[in-house]
Amino acid sequence: MEDKTIRIITTGGTFDKQYDAVKGELTFRESHLPKILNQARVTFPIHLDSLLAVDSLMMTEEQRHVITENAMASVERHVVIIHGTDTMVNTARLLESELPEDDDHIFVFTGAMIPYALEDSDAVFNLGCAIASVQLLSPGVYITMGGKIYNAGEVRKNREKGIFESE
Repeated sequence: MEDKTIRIITTGGTFDKQYDAVKGELTFRESHLPKILNQARVTFPIHLDSLLAVDSLMMTEEQRHVITENAMASVERHVVIIHGTDTMVNTARLLESELPEDDDHIFVFTGAMIPYALEDSDAVFNLGCAIASVQLLSPGVYITMGGKIYNAGEVRKNREKGIFESE
């Protein structure tokens, strides 16, 4: 019987940012994922891996390689990666380019345009889509945002509209 554990790797991004009233800016503290998963009543096994807490605009190529190496080394076949939306496509494409042809992992990247901690956030919806998608898709690298699923090599972030769309 196949292990249905899902690994969720957090790398930072808007998803996990919180407002720091002292600094007057959005910063990272701890991931909201345990609270969200509990609130959503997720009953299957989840392995949380808090790898990084970095704004994707500040992410280095070395950090992108750390993410891809960590993801590829996952013993879990189903892997969700929480990532900042500004450079999510870059990291997803790097992972896709590094994968051996016979790799049977399903990798789904997602994030949020508005932090979970703020009103009207898309974080919970996007996470739910990623968790459902990673269980249903064929092996490969995908991005899910706004209820849509994209192949990593066929998507871009439209900064003017604040959405992801097919290339």
